[in-house]
Amino acid sequence: MSLDNVTAGKNVPESFNVIIEIPMNADPIKYEVDKETGAIFVDRFMSTAMHYPTNYGYVPRTISGDGDPVDVLVITPVPLIPGVVVPCRAIGILKMQDEAGEDGKVLAVPIDKILSIYTQWQKPEDLNPMRLNTIQHFFEHYKDLEPGKWVKV
Repeated sequence: MSLDNVTAGKNVPESFNVIIEIPMNADPIKYEVDKETGAIFVDRFMSTAMHYPTNYGYVPRTISGDGDPVDVLVITPVPLIPGVVVPCRAIGILKMQDEAGEDGKVLAVPIDKILSIYTQWQKPEDLNPMRLNTIQHFFEHYKDLEPGKWVKV
């Protein structure tokens, strides 16, 4: 399956499509979807024993400051499978820098039509503070044991 036909969505920026690469609670393996073939490749095994606190994906047909598609952290009650497309809406941004430069992540939830339990979440402050702290902690430390890599949140 080629992901070339998947668009950013019909109602951007109010809602947008996200292609999931890594499920929530996944083992410490960084996967990336090959944009041409749709195949999911192992990018690297992470050295830290940490699990992704959210589903991790990207908005197709976008380019962020680091030259890659816009990264998105999708909060759901259960993990999503890699390669699935989920329409989302943004509730905030996790501002980050790493060894390659600016690397912010959009914090999002599925649109209300798909998952209405997060309707009241409109901004990061609407989330449980522990959830936000867990997300921040993961991204502050997930590269700690990788030589030459660093992250600032």
